[in-house]
Amino acid sequence: MADMSEIPTVWVFNGAQSRFPSAVFSSKELAATWIREHKLSGTLTRYPVDLSAYDWAVGRGYFVPRKEGHRSAEFIGKFTAASQEHYHYEEGVEGA
Repeated sequence: MADMSEIPTVWVFNGAQSRFPSAVFSSKELAATWIREHKLSGTLTRYPVDLSAYDWAVGRGYFVPRKEGHRSAEFIGKFTAASQEHYHYEEGVEGA
């Protein structure tokens, strides 16, 4: 996974089957504790602050827009980079 150590980040939790995030944390440890306590299933992803996932990935060469549609508002608005640090949880257990 790509390094984000040089920029401020947050951890965003999306519950399984959810269209929107349910929580945002300043650290993975705080997020993981909350996920464990509630036995949640979903994905915890690290996002840059004040920079979109699209701009972050393009700016670092992790994603290269090759098609015209890759620059559309719809595409950019739905974009998340596989290279972003992320963890899957099942019933509060990481990687299960």
